[in-house]
Amino acid sequence: MKKLLKILCILTILFSTTSFFAQENGKHKNLIETESYNLYKPNNTDAVLLLFGGFPEDALGIENEFPITHLANEKNIAVVYLNYNRKLWLEDKEKSKLAASLQELFSLNNLPTDKIYIGGMSSGGNMALLIGDFLAKNTEYKIEPHGVFIVDSPIDLSGLYRTAESNVKRNFSESAIQEGLWIIETFNEKFGNPNENIEPYEQYSVFTFDTKNFNNLKDLENTKLRFYTEPDKAWWKEYMDADYEQLNAFHIKRLSEFLTKNNFNVEYIPTQNKGFKSNGDRHPHSWSIVDKEELVQWMLEE
Repeated sequence: MKKLLKILCILTILFSTTSFFAQENGKHKNLIETESYNLYKPNNTDAVLLLFGGFPEDALGIENEFPITHLANEKNIAVVYLNYNRKLWLEDKEKSKLAASLQELFSLNNLPTDKIYIGGMSSGGNMALLIGDFLAKNTEYKIEPHGVFIVDSPIDLSGLYRTAESNVKRNFSESAIQEGLWIIETFNEKFGNPNENIEPYEQYSVFTFDTKNFNNLKDLENTKLRFYTEPDKAWWKEYMDADYEQLNAFHIKRLSEFLTKNNFNVEYIPTQNKGFKSNGDRHPHSWSIVDKEELVQWMLEE
């Protein structure tokens, strides 16, 4: 168990347990803080933004890296930073439980349901797309998303498996090796090897390029989508010895092109030199590649 926790802590490129939402008194004027989320609600709320963090990120971690609270609240947009993490895919029962929890969040806090946006960084983007598709299909929850966006997410799990294999073979850095070994072991246990049987990957992955399977996205056909990524090939080569075909950016671009051909309302947004962590460290796999002001404008559009 200690070894697994150590490996999870170094999963910085990729990327729980669902708990029920219970309203508590907030510590700040417009903050409602619970075990499962931090909600910043303006006096008048016209829209709601739900945010999923990367693999180890909790609500505070998301807000630290992506402080959009003040900007959004000024435009009457409530912001929910979620403590839902450490996942790359969702089981059917997890989708149902998460949807019910979100439904309770909206009900308890009297949030509007006619303009909902869901976004996520890294593995959190997988969560945003998967639960967004589920909510769009299962309208009985009455929280259908108006738009969904991802930030450099590993959307193709079979592609992620093969990247992990390459990282282990290259033997470039200890963190990349440990991450790769964890992915291979975890995916083999759950799905098997994609080179031998691709069907389990099709069932759980956001997108499987090998077979052009997008069943987990089909119900987002009429939803606004945005895919952010920063394909800094030179940076990834220097620091991770990774080729472009191994980057999340490569798979995201392929998905964008595929969905565009299938008449989805999708924007592919590649950035340059915008990726920095909150401590100032340069890293293209960061929340900072998203222009917050422009994102808010996108949310306010009809």
